[in-house]
Amino acid sequence: MDRSVVKSCLKPGQKGTKRLAERYGERLVCVRYRYDEASAKRYTTVELIVDESSWNTAPADRADTAPPIKPTDTFGVKIEYWETELRDRARAAGGIWRPRQRLWQLSHRDIVELGLESRIVADVAASGSRCGL
Repeated sequence: MDRSVVKSCLKPGQKGTKRLAERYGERLVCVRYRYDEASAKRYTTVELIVDESSWNTAPADRADTAPPIKPTDTFGVKIEYWETELRDRARAAGGIWRPRQRLWQLSHRDIVELGLESRIVADVAASGSRCGL
C-alpha cells in the first residue's frame, strides 16, 4: 500500500460516507479512498477522534511565547514608491526609510495610527526592533 494515491477525502454526510458515519458516529472526521494501481486495489480509510481533552492555548510558562508588543517597538512596513502621500505621512510620523530592506521603519503606535498593520513585513525581534532593521 506504500504506492497508493488518495483520490478523494470526504467529510461525514457526503456521498460515500453513510455506512461509516452510521458505524462511527460523531467520532468520524473523514473518509479517504486510496487507490493502488500496482495491485489494482482500493482502500477505504477513516480518520477518527479517539480522545478528547482540554489544553491551554496560551501557556504562561512557555519560553517561546512572544512578549507583548509595546507602542515603541518598531516594525518594517511596505509602502510602494508611487504611494507618495502615504510615504509623506510615514516620514512625518518619524518613519525611517531603510533602502536595503526597501521598508519604512515605524513604531507600532505610528503604524496603528496610520492604519498600516496589514503592511508589516517582518516581526523578528532584533535589538529592540521586531523587524531586524
